[in-house]
Amino acid sequence: MTTIGFIGSGHIGSQLARLAVRSGYDVVVSNSRDPETLSGLVAELGPTARAATARDAARAADIAVVTIPLKNIDKVPVEELAGKTVIDTNNYYPQRDGSIPELDSEESTTAELLQAHLPTSHVVKAFNHIHSRDLTADPLPAGSANRRALVVAGDDEEAKAQAARLIDQFGFDVVDAGPLAEGWRIQRDTPGYGVRLDKAGLTAALAAAKRYRDM
Repeated sequence: MTTIGFIGSGHIGSQLARLAVRSGYDVVVSNSRDPETLSGLVAELGPTARAATARDAARAADIAVVTIPLKNIDKVPVEELAGKTVIDTNNYYPQRDGSIPELDSEESTTAELLQAHLPTSHVVKAFNHIHSRDLTADPLPAGSANRRALVVAGDDEEAKAQAARLIDQFGFDVVDAGPLAEGWRIQRDTPGYGVRLDKAGLTAALAAAKRYRDM
């Protein structure tokens, strides 16, 4: 049984954990506090879920999801995630995260910062452009008309394919945005951010995206 470990279990993390359990995965959830603070979520998720520290969740994970404020990514366990696919859901909000020069200058992206922190992991950008409530409201079976699409971006093709399979199992079509450096195309304020689009619509939105400096 594949285990998905969650580094962060807030609005996005808890919703993804619900989708993971529905799809037959074991899940280990964590947050910045004591695992006991997640007892209510674990009780809701059922017997295939447990709470742990972030380090233990990372160690148990076959696939990890990092869904914490960007300003805290330096706290993500490194050794425990070596060689693993790590899905990054983060967005940059300067009012929350403080100023990050590499992002302000658009020399880098949020997922590239996480990849630099996790040099032996395979980071994939996903789930950052959908509202948490829509994660459990919008899924449809494969082949459904007007099925919502979500983006993946990553430098490792195998990891990206693994994340894409997960997205499909969760009930969404997938659009490949390319390498991590192209993740800016689905950051906040871009045409595809937050809106419900099918595969064709999301592909068009990615192509129409502009850098902040060009807006």
